[in-house]
This record gives sequence, C-alpha cells and structure tokens, in this order.
Amino acid sequence: MKMKKDEFLAMLDYLKGKNVYIQTHNFPDPDAIGSAYGLAGILSHYGICSTLCYVGQIDRVNTKKMTDLCKIRICSEEEIREDLKSEDPIICVDSQKGGGNIKDLPGDEIACIDHHPLVTDEGYRYLDVRKTGSCSTLIAEYYQVLGLTPDCLRATALLYGLKMDTLHFTRGVTEMDIRMFAYLFPYSDAQILRALTSNSLEFNDLRAYGAAIENIFVYHRTGFAGIPFACPDAQIAVICDFILSLDEVEVAVVYARRESGIKFSVRSENPDKDAGKLVAAALAGLGSGGGHSFMAGGMIFEENIEKLGPYPDQAIRELFLENE
Repeated sequence: MKMKKDEFLAMLDYLKGKNVYIQTHNFPDPDAIGSAYGLAGILSHYGICSTLCYVGQIDRVNTKKMTDLCKIRICSEEEIREDLKSEDPIICVDSQKGGGNIKDLPGDEIACIDHHPLVTDEGYRYLDVRKTGSCSTLIAEYYQVLGLTPDCLRATALLYGLKMDTLHFTRGVTEMDIRMFAYLFPYSDAQILRALTSNSLEFNDLRAYGAAIENIFVYHRTGFAGIPFACPDAQIAVICDFILSLDEVEVAVVYARRESGIKFSVRSENPDKDAGKLVAAALAGLGSGGGHSFMAGGMIFEENIEKLGPYPDQAIRELFLENE
C-alpha cells in the first residue's frame, strides 16, 4: 500500500500560510530526526515552512553527529515554548498521539506518519501508519511518489535513519525498506554515512554497559538487565540490542530507573513472543508499553513503583515471565 497522495496534498493545502511544527517522539533517534528532516524538505518544496521539535534530549553521540553533519535544525521543547500556539498544526512523525513516548504539546496534532502499530485514530486530518522497518522508509516513498528528489543531506539523513532503525537491515526489514534504500543511495553522501557509523560510543556508555553486564539474569532464554542509574532512552535500547546478541537470549528486557519511573526497552527474536504485547501485558496497571513484535518500550510510572514491593528487580522479572 502506497501513501495516500491526494489526502496528503489536501493536507498541504490546509497547511499553507500556517506555522507548522513537525514533532518526533521524545528523546529522538536517527530515524525520527531523519524522517522529520525529510518531511520538512517536502513541505518546503510546496512553500510551507516548518519547525522540527522534540521533548527530552538528543542524547547519543551518533545522533548529535547526524544533526551536525546533515545541518539539521531541530528545536527542544524549551526553545519553542513561547512561539507554539494552541492553533498551530503539529505533524507527529515516528510517533503517535497517545502512544506513551510523545508529550502532548500545545498545538493541534493534525497529522501522523508512523511505522509503529496504530494506537488510536485521534481524528487526524491525515493519517499514514504502515508496517515498515523505519519511518524514514515512508518519507523516502513520499519523495518517490510525489516525483521529488531529496537533496544530498536529506537523502543521507533518511538513509542513516533507515539503517539504524533496522539495525543495519537485520531487524524488522520489509521489501519496502530495501526498495527505499536503493532509491536513496544514489542521492546520499557516502563520506557522511561513514563518519556517522564510526566512533558511535561515548565514555559514559561504558558505565551503563558495565552495570548491565553485572546485573544480567537469564531465565528460559529471556535476558533481564537492570541499570541502577538514569539512562537516556536510546542508550537503554542499544544495551537491549547488546543483551539480545547473546546466544542464550531470544528475548531481552532492559530497564533503568529515573525520576519519572522505570523506563523499559524490550527486544524479541522469537516470532512466538511479541515484544509489544509482552511489555503491554507485563506493565498493565503499573504504567504503559507497546511497540513492534520485535522491538518495544514501556514505562512504570513513579507512583506505582511501590507496588513492586521490597524486591523490585525480582518483581519485574516475574511480571514478564508470567506474560510470555
């Protein structure tokens, strides 16, 4: 199924002359930023100016490097607070209103473009939710269907987002991802891509890896690792991929405590164990969770942590094992 071209063009007509914001999920990763940047290029072609925005931090060295090398201007919540009005249209990219990983900012969420399972139809003017390995894949298809050519930096950002979200084409890949890689590649900058894939770890990452290794438990091919200090979302996800790479593990659950609660990342390479359904069931009544069958996330809210009892790590393991 391709993009709904007529509906998309109708939305663009509605957006003309308005202050448009393109919002990623909180703590955006390369796919979210690449998708937003790519979409902004399409809007610009049709005479529509837009502002990229996010909540949280850009907290991975490769993501920061991506914004620098691809010259991406993306604003934090604090930077747009005085400018964003309740009537300003927001396009949610790589995220969905009510999805649990995007803050409800002032503004009117009129559109959603995402590759995660549909949470709910919030009455968007334009909705495009399709199963692909990355959201960058969807935006690349927009260029192709609309007969546009992405400039070098946008093609590079989209290609990098595609590669990272599919873990270099080893996770959740669809035929469309492969086609869009072939489409983007001739327009991209190989030198920037090489720079983005080298030196992707920071010294502080080693502390989180060390904590995860010290605290790993494996039960029936499910690996658990609790990190006893606050970690950015992206770092938790990377460590979860690392735990899943163990031969003895087919489902990985990594979590870290922070002021707002306990943040989870879940991975599954067992087709009979859906990561999204697993985290949603395990955290029911304590917080929220969901995502793909192979990659998901969730949160136990701060006010519910006491329900885990005196041994929270053991309680977390039991919640997931009971719902497998």
